[in-house]
Amino acid sequence: MATGDQQDIYQRLRGYLPREWFGDASQSPIVNALLQGLAYAGAYVYSLLAYAKLQTRIRSATDGWLDMIAADFFGTALQRTANQTDASFRARIILNLFRERATRNGMIKVLQDLTGRTPKIIEVTRPADTGSYGGPLIGYGVAGAYGSLLMPFQCFVIAYRPTGAGIPNVAGYGISTGAYGTPSQANYASLSNIQGSVADADIYAAIEATRPVGTTVWAAIQN
Repeated sequence: MATGDQQDIYQRLRGYLPREWFGDASQSPIVNALLQGLAYAGAYVYSLLAYAKLQTRIRSATDGWLDMIAADFFGTALQRTANQTDASFRARIILNLFRERATRNGMIKVLQDLTGRTPKIIEVTRPADTGSYGGPLIGYGVAGAYGSLLMPFQCFVIAYRPTGAGIPNVAGYGISTGAYGTPSQANYASLSNIQGSVADADIYAAIEATRPVGTTVWAAIQN
C-alpha cells in the first residue's frame, strides 16, 4: 500500500466511519463496495495531480511535456531525436538553456556536443590562428593560415560530421555475408536508415545559433 493508491484512500475513508454504525469491514460488504468505488476514483485523481505536478518543472517533466518545454524555449531549433529517452532529452534542454553563446568557445563547445568532434576555427585577424611573420604557430603547408586585416569580424569554420557507425545488422558492400539471392544480411540502404544522425543543416544551425551578431562566418563541413 502506497500513499494515494486505492487501498490507502479506502483505509482513510473507512477510518472516518463510526464503527458503532457499520461494524467491522467484514460485516459490511455493501459499504465496502461503495468505499472501494470512491477510493478508485480518488486514486485516479491523486495520480493525475501527482503527474501534473511533475510537469511544472523541467527536471521532473516527462513525455510530451518535455517536447512542449523545448518548443517554448527553442522553437524548432531543439527537438527530440528518434527514440531519445526523457532523461537524455532533459539533459539536452538544460544544457542549451545555460550554454555559452556568441563566443568562440561557445561555438566550439556546441559543435563538439553535436558531432563529437572539435571544429577548426580561423579568425583571419587573430595572430594565434594565422601566426605572425618570423613568429611561432606558422609554417607554410604545416600550420597557421593567411591573415588579413581587410576582413574584420569574419572567420572561417571547418566543422566535421560525426564519425558514423554504419547501419546495424547490414553487411557492407563486398562482405561475404551479403549476397544476392541467398539468406544474408544485405540490404539496399540509404542515409535515411541511420536514425538520429546529425544532418549538415543541424551543424549550420548550431553555428548560426552561436554566431555573434554583426559577424560573418564562412563555414565548411567535412568528413
